[in-house]
Parts: sequence; C-alpha cells; structure tokens
Amino acid sequence: MIARPLGNGAAVQGPSSVGAAASLAPYATGAMANFRADAEPRPVPDLEFLDGERKTVRLSDFRGRLVLLNLWATWCAPCREEMPTLDRLEGALGGDRFEVVALSVDKDGHDLARGFLDEMKASHISLYNDPSARANFLMKGYGLPTTVLIGPDGREIGRLVGPAEWDAPEAKALIEAALRVNSVE
Repeated sequence: MIARPLGNGAAVQGPSSVGAAASLAPYATGAMANFRADAEPRPVPDLEFLDGERKTVRLSDFRGRLVLLNLWATWCAPCREEMPTLDRLEGALGGDRFEVVALSVDKDGHDLARGFLDEMKASHISLYNDPSARANFLMKGYGLPTTVLIGPDGREIGRLVGPAEWDAPEAKALIEAALRVNSVE
C-alpha cells in the first residue's frame, strides 16, 4: 500500500467538492444521522489496493466520479450486516457518475472477502482488498466500518463511522444531492 496525495499538487480537473459539505449537512438525518459533512473538502491519500483480479488499483483511478469508500472486514459483524445495503445502493445509483468502493482490510482478505461477497450474492459491488490494512490508518478509519464520501476531484466531503442502511431513502437522497452539488455528468 502506497499513499500519495491525489493530484500531486497539480491543478485539479473536473468538478470540485468545494461547497458540497455545507449543502449535504441537511441530509444527515434518519439512516444517515451519523454522516458528518466536512466544513471544507479535505485531500485524500491515493490509496493503492487490489481489485478482484489481484491487480493494483489506486483511489485516483476513480477520479471524476463520486465515490463512497467503505472500509470493512469479514470479521466485523456490523460490516457484514451493512454490506447487502451497499450492494443495493450500487445497484440503484452506481455507474459512470458514482461508485461504491467496498475495500476489505482483511490481511488474508482476498479469498475471505470473495467468499463473503459470493455468500451474500453481491451482484453490484466489486471486490477490492487491502491486505496490508493500511487504508484504515491512512484514511483515519478508527473503527469499522468507516465510509468516506469522496468528490469527483478526489477530496473527502464527509464520512460516516459505524454501520448504516445505505439503501435507505435518506442514503439515496444524500448521494443524489452530492451528485447534484458536484455536477457529476
């Protein structure tokens, strides 16, 4: 796992997350009551992790899309409970403008995570694994699950620590508002 700042100091191309946080705060209700919008968008480390084919990908590979980065592990009961809701959210809203990136931080995680996703019949989210589990520390995810909303410019616009019902109407409203605010087209 290598962490580099997204953009490496270069001018950011595409939509900006500036202003998104303030406009998302009203959506922190119901199932999203624990969502905390950042006062100002913050840089996110350019995490390096493995995809389902065990190929290296970087968080910056998702630049240009709104990303819901979910840090989870197979041994985490609340993570296992919320995973089907993340799969349904990806099924409902995922595409060129938005993606749920469910990143397993299991050290022996590729096969464990694959087995769990197969067991729950996940049909929308892709397998991603950080066998070093450093993503937890680099993203300041002090508990699992931790879910970070990242704007198309690669900056954090908010997060939710703990489990959530990601397919609830409040979660969909939050994501749809973030898509509007960030002008992801």
